[in-house]
Amino acid sequence: MTLATTNAPSPLGRLARAIPVLGQVIRDIERDTNSIYYLLVILLTALVLAIQTWGLPALVLTALALVPVMFVLLVLIARP
Repeated sequence: MTLATTNAPSPLGRLARAIPVLGQVIRDIERDTNSIYYLLVILLTALVLAIQTWGLPALVLTALALVPVMFVLLVLIARP
């Protein structure tokens, strides 16, 4: 018999899991890592529907929201 140990989530992780929709998504991804692909398809579909509904402002706001993400990725890639 093996003893399975799990790391206790940090306070930020507990806070994220306490948010109703986000917490359910986090727990689902922890159980099955392939479910992240379904989440990406849902987000892409929501983006397409937002662009069809509101046009260019939805696309511009999405790009603006992704600027910090890309900045962090570029810093991670450029690290020696």
